[in-house]
Amino acid sequence: MSKPDRIVILDFGSQFTQLIARRIREQQVYAEIQPFHVSPARLMGDDLKGIVLSGGPASVYDADAPLPDPAIFELGVPILGICYGLQVLAHRLGGLVEAGRAGAEFGRSRFCVTDTDLPLFRGVPIESTAWMSHGDSVTRLPEGFRVVGESADCATAAVAAPERGLYGLQFHPEVAHTEIGAALLRNFALEICGARANWDIGNFIEDALETIRKTVGDDKVLCGLSGGVDSSVVALLIHKAIGSQLTCIFVDHGLLRAGEGEMVNRELREHFGLNVDAVDASGRFLARLDGVADPERKRKIIGEEFVRVFEEEARRLGGARWLAQGTLYPDVIESISVRGPSATIKTHHNVGGLPERMDLKLLEPVRELFKDEVREVGRRLGLPEEVVGRHPFPGPGLAIRILGPVTERGINLARGADAIFIEELRNNGLYDRIWQAFAVLLPVQSVGVMGDFRTYENVAALRAVTSVDGMTADFADIPREVLARAASRIVNEVRGINRVVYDISTKPPATIEWE
Repeated sequence: MSKPDRIVILDFGSQFTQLIARRIREQQVYAEIQPFHVSPARLMGDDLKGIVLSGGPASVYDADAPLPDPAIFELGVPILGICYGLQVLAHRLGGLVEAGRAGAEFGRSRFCVTDTDLPLFRGVPIESTAWMSHGDSVTRLPEGFRVVGESADCATAAVAAPERGLYGLQFHPEVAHTEIGAALLRNFALEICGARANWDIGNFIEDALETIRKTVGDDKVLCGLSGGVDSSVVALLIHKAIGSQLTCIFVDHGLLRAGEGEMVNRELREHFGLNVDAVDASGRFLARLDGVADPERKRKIIGEEFVRVFEEEARRLGGARWLAQGTLYPDVIESISVRGPSATIKTHHNVGGLPERMDLKLLEPVRELFKDEVREVGRRLGLPEEVVGRHPFPGPGLAIRILGPVTERGINLARGADAIFIEELRNNGLYDRIWQAFAVLLPVQSVGVMGDFRTYENVAALRAVTSVDGMTADFADIPREVLARAASRIVNEVRGINRVVYDISTKPPATIEWE
């Protein structure tokens, strides 16, 4: 199999850096993310076709501003700067970037192409909506650059030095709000960089199987199996690579969705023949979570306890040296600054929640994939749609869907409300149109009336979002009658909840999960 062509994105701290990679991969061109300070020597290779400089929260004129090695401009490949990346281009090559209220733009803006002959704008309308998010602007272009697009408040919304293969956009083409964004990234990757559309999930699977075999050798592997999409795909992928060397450990931490254990046994153990070791550790997890309200502490505790369970099972089973997990790209970017200076939003138990010292080495074969790509891997491996199409479920489980301390009563309320909500979505043909849906138990009580009695019980919040990759999300527009039916059933069937609300927040500014 020939090596796929490669576009490298240098990360300057934008929360949308992952989206740039995702959009380029949609063109069947492989994209990878590297920190802004990566050595140019590490990027070199016949497969390198172009570089993208991401956005970021800094200002290029700050004393500690993240700036790339100037040698990247000598690698001989096209470069596209996005937002802060455009300002890096200008600053590094002799232009001027300044702050000023007159040049600041946030949100949707009307973008106008002023050079229609440029390959970057091939096939796009002269005017369209673009998503701006900048306080600084380029006020003097470097030598050889010219303006090729403008907005109402930004005279340098797009610039280029096409003879040198250098391009810059002040707006974000990677977000869905930019109407021509996908076309611009496609034109950059395929037309300007000349990259071949020679990467797809089939390539990934072949490479992953070979990498797993080489990495693991004859060692034994333990895989944390939750029943969710990510861990199920990882388990089947590793099983396909090394067969009986893999043992899957299904840990019941007492915080699972309704019917989780039955599904794992039916689909993965019986249908695919995976070796599944079920461990009931609910008592020890709940004991450690007793009285803990802070969401980061919950995640840390659950992550540490998972590792301890795995270490104990490894010693019991004997000989295992690897712990496999379903870590994804969004998990990494939202957890810790692994490849760049991006701000931490939250810690995922399978990324930032691991203790510094543990006895097992990590194996994370889908770490570079987005959720929809992982689903496609699962389909190609033969996983049924019931498993592949399941909504994401966080590693810490219901612990972070119970705001405040975790109790058995709270778990039962959250699990019951969640099961009813999901059942109503399935019954009304909405489940597969929604990225993620669940119920959250709020740490407040409200007055209600049931029959002739006054009640003072808990409030449940229903959350349902639509998304492509989980990096941005809109609330799902669920018909009123479906919400009404779900709320009525929850209040009547889950004794302890007397009020239901629906969350209509988008991401950003909110996250999908409440904790």
